[in-house]
Amino acid sequence: MQFINLNSLQDRLIVLRNSYQEQKPFRFVVIDDFLQHDAAEQLYKFYPPIAVGNWDSTTYIDQKNKYQKTKFEQDDIFSQVFGELNSGMFLNWLQQLTGIAEPLVADDSLFGGGLHQSTNGAFLNVHVDYNVHPVKNYHRRLNVLVYLNKEWKAEFEGRLELWDLTEGKSIQIANIAPTFNRCVIFETNEISYHGHPRKLNVPAGITRKSLATYYYTATRPQTETAPAHNTIFVNTEGLAGQVKRLQSGLKAALERINKR
Repeated sequence: MQFINLNSLQDRLIVLRNSYQEQKPFRFVVIDDFLQHDAAEQLYKFYPPIAVGNWDSTTYIDQKNKYQKTKFEQDDIFSQVFGELNSGMFLNWLQQLTGIAEPLVADDSLFGGGLHQSTNGAFLNVHVDYNVHPVKNYHRRLNVLVYLNKEWKAEFEGRLELWDLTEGKSIQIANIAPTFNRCVIFETNEISYHGHPRKLNVPAGITRKSLATYYYTATRPQTETAPAHNTIFVNTEGLAGQVKRLQSGLKAALERINKR
């Protein structure tokens, strides 16, 4: 099965590239119908619930009720789609889209990526990502997020927010619904602030589902280089954001105590 709708992406390359390049202060593009329709339907059908398989919980002070899965059987449909997202053919297309001069490198270990699934009450505060791979020491350059949420309603929240926090500004530059078969590609640097800080408000049985892959280069322009750091979170919600962080931190602490 072919997953990525590469012929369509190639046909739309000039339009998508222009859209990507014109964004400020960091570049991004939103692509609907990213996967072949039948492939997206199969991924949705077989997307595993949190109760099945080995999901890692990542509730901390700045994120809550987010689960991650990176290990799959070799013949698993998700092993196949991540193989395609990490393929030379797709990397070549990404290179054309973004204009990154250094050769892009995929991460087969899916460090920090893989399947991401969030439950009711979940949030991920606005942040910039870690900038250097902890094992390979490569520079993180691109995020590719693919959403698999059908009939996503506005009241569910969970929209991806992109923020301009340069030069003392605090401006939301994009607010993107995580709708079915939608892909968001954006560069990873010291100003690419993003997240979904508003708590999910979903009924029982509904979760926020996505695929995440990250791409690296061995070097990057000196003007973009910074000392290695972990994820850096910011509060874009004022007092309400501070209260939310304290509540999430308490929940995380209690969970860790109960696991002892």
